[in-house]
Amino acid sequence: MIPGMEATASMDIADRLAAVRERIAKAERDYGRSPGSVQLLAVSKRQPVAAIRAAQAQGQQAFGENYLQEAADKREALADAPIEWHFIGALQSNKTRPVAEGFDWVHTIDRLKIARRLSQQRPPAMPPLNCCIQVNVSGEASKAGVAPADAAELARSVAELPGLALRGLMTLPEAVMDFAAQRAAFARLRAIQQALIAEGLALDTLSMGMSNDLEAAVAEGSTLVRLGTAVFGPRPEKTT
Repeated sequence: MIPGMEATASMDIADRLAAVRERIAKAERDYGRSPGSVQLLAVSKRQPVAAIRAAQAQGQQAFGENYLQEAADKREALADAPIEWHFIGALQSNKTRPVAEGFDWVHTIDRLKIARRLSQQRPPAMPPLNCCIQVNVSGEASKAGVAPADAAELARSVAELPGLALRGLMTLPEAVMDFAAQRAAFARLRAIQQALIAEGLALDTLSMGMSNDLEAAVAEGSTLVRLGTAVFGPRPEKTT
């Protein structure tokens, strides 16, 4: 890296983080949410270790990763940092062990088979793996996630598995620009959460909202928003 560039990058991330935090705080104020009730998950896929360190130095602790090998390399390089690692990528049943052994959270459970494998593979010495069930609220064929009609049954089953702590629900709805339509999609997830809470499940997390729909998500009860380029700037190009 050219001398001085690392400091400049850190300053950029500090500025970006401050802007994101103010945007979240404004949404909390605008929609009657308690201050600090919405947390930021910094999506760090394809971002270098130095960028994650710069964000962590500004008080950011929760980071989301999509790719297992990339995440493993980062966790090793950042083993000295108090980071909470969230897996937010697609889960395949033959690749659950690295998630079970290396992450604090997983947001993308959409099948009981996946949850059972994570339960079996979570080391007993580690605290339970915090989990969210991914719900496909928009019904898009291209998106992962359990159908809304099947989410409650899956949640009840996951909640009974040892080694897992079911914390809530996650969604990645269809990208639309209309604010009312954005809110309607997130409201569907909140309704599922509220029904499960009424049954007695202690669900405290709604993982929903990204750069283009953060305000709508906060308005509908999001407790965790997932932002990447807003924090780090453009992702580096993939190398071949």
